[in-house]
Amino acid sequence: MARALDLSSSLASLSPRDRRTLLIGGAAAAILFLLAVILPLDHSVSRLHDQVTQKQADLVWMRRVAPEIAAAGPVRNTSGESLIVIIDQSARESGLGAALTGSQPSGRGDLSVQLEKAPFDAVVGWLARLSQQNGVQIESATIDSAGEPGTVNASLVLKSP
Repeated sequence: MARALDLSSSLASLSPRDRRTLLIGGAAAAILFLLAVILPLDHSVSRLHDQVTQKQADLVWMRRVAPEIAAAGPVRNTSGESLIVIIDQSARESGLGAALTGSQPSGRGDLSVQLEKAPFDAVVGWLARLSQQNGVQIESATIDSAGEPGTVNASLVLKSP
């Protein structure tokens, strides 16, 4: 209470010009705080809230159509492209283009593929996508360390569906 009296008496002891300057400065500081801090935070929160709402709606949709997609099974090669084209194109898309050192078709519709110094995770992801998206089957695989951690040399025999 004594402090409030000190503040009140301090304001009263100021000249009218100084009091007006102090009040205008205080109002300007409050407005700047509102514009510089509170409004941007409110805008960010609103935007993030909208994003969460959209993602929740996407999740509900995905859960609704997931059984239908799972029942459809893997996508098969309907474009009529040869296995060698599918392998080459998908290897490049998976970042394995430089590691793909050779591919040799056999008479049974198989394709022997060699990869050198390929990232193991990329190879596994690539093979999974080939199987799921194109129905390509892995007849045999020999995978050895390429010396560097995480890199492999692979010799694969792939078969079209």
